[in-house]
Amino acid sequence: THVDKDSMFNTPPVLPIYTALQTAKWYQSLGGVEAIYKLNKEKAALLYDEIDNNRMFKGTVTCKEDRSIMNVCFVMAEGYEALEADFAQFATERGMVGFKGHRSVGGFRASIYNAMPIESVQALVDTMKEFAAKK
Repeated sequence: THVDKDSMFNTPPVLPIYTALQTAKWYQSLGGVEAIYKLNKEKAALLYDEIDNNRMFKGTVTCKEDRSIMNVCFVMAEGYEALEADFAQFATERGMVGFKGHRSVGGFRASIYNAMPIESVQALVDTMKEFAAKK
């Protein structure tokens, strides 16, 4: 068997193991899981605050306790639905990509996972404010 030959059935997946190690080291350098969680809550609060207070946008999950801190989903508010494509284009022109919502729901989904810096979330918030000011 593989034990008798001092071997393994399969070669370990070296790249995923190395990636997991580097990610764990990065988490630790930021203060560990608790610090990452705190930062993720701050990022989500920043974006949800804009969605809740900007007349043009509306969150798809209205119960605050049920909102995700990783995937923030929102749509254009009532009366502004026709501007969805305009906002998507406006945001794309400012370097934001990949935040189109589900094909059957529409709207937008900002994925603000652990590696997303708070500066990028602020850039989206600034874009939302700028778009609303122009309309």
